[in-house]
Amino acid sequence: MRTLLFAACTLLSATALAQNNGQMKPEETEVWEPVPKVITPGNETLTPPSDAIILFNGKNLDNWEAEKGGPAQWEVKNDIMTVVKGTGVIKTKQQFEDFQLHIEWRTPAEVKGESQGRGNSGIFMQEYYELQVLDNYNNRTYSNGQAGSFYKQRIPLVNACKKPGEWQTYDVIWTAPRFNEDGSVKSRARATVLQNGVLVQNNVELDGPTQYIGKPSYVKHGPKSLALQDHGNPVSYRNIWIRSL
Repeated sequence: MRTLLFAACTLLSATALAQNNGQMKPEETEVWEPVPKVITPGNETLTPPSDAIILFNGKNLDNWEAEKGGPAQWEVKNDIMTVVKGTGVIKTKQQFEDFQLHIEWRTPAEVKGESQGRGNSGIFMQEYYELQVLDNYNNRTYSNGQAGSFYKQRIPLVNACKKPGEWQTYDVIWTAPRFNEDGSVKSRARATVLQNGVLVQNNVELDGPTQYIGKPSYVKHGPKSLALQDHGNPVSYRNIWIRSL
């Protein structure tokens, strides 16, 4: 997931990143076993509660912007936003710390590619911590890089993916990391995730921001945006809302 580096590059020093690149290959942080058990999820969609912030209303991208500023360039049609290849990462204008997130996503019905090249996108908590979006319905990849994983950190408890072209949901309870005045970690980021109503991450602790190459490590930060990844595949999103905690 090469575009994952948008987070890592902005967060880590050039020296640390160069050291990782020189010492490790991407494959060295791929974990293929154990393989999460495949299950069939039920069907349910959550409507936003009264105190939710609606991040995408199906009509426009007014609450979003391009990664480096300026209008978000993804397609909006029929109450859905869809990645437009090459337009880049988009992120919310508003920033968050602890939150409850609901987001629905859909990989293309027409299957193209395999492993990481099939229906790939990602949802970045606070811009740095990626919850993987991928078509893993009969599509094997490394376990810590499949849908429901925190990319290259936490393997999902089960594979709760639906078929390509079907809408899926993530419901996330996110606790942001906290830092001491000197920049050291006071408490790590934690997350609970339900995919299609099924628990796939149970109050897991993250080791740091998502890395494509090398091991994660924290650098002090505060509230940040929610970001969605352009990985070149026409993945769609809808019904996105968040509650600050």
